Amino acid sequence: MNITKTPKILLILLVLFFSLALAGCKEIENEAPSDHTVSKGGKNHAPGLYDPRANCTGCHGSNLEGSGEAPSCTSCHGNKWD
Repeated sequence: MNITKTPKILLILLVLFFSLALAGCKEIENEAPSDHTVSKGGKNHAPGLYDPRANCTGCHGSNLEGSGEAPSCTSCHGNKWD
């Protein structure tokens, strides 16, 4: 193998790897439970999204800061429910 081609091949492989990694992150970020059927701002929410203290705390935590795999609501919405 020509040693001058090695850096080009490595660069191509690194770009491919990071492109696939970013695509995978995007998929994970957009995954939501099947009952999250309301699309708002490109994210799926549950039908009770306008009353999160009553409808979302079971998964997102009592303070809506996330719990387990459920993300923090405030990461997108700020502290609008305080």
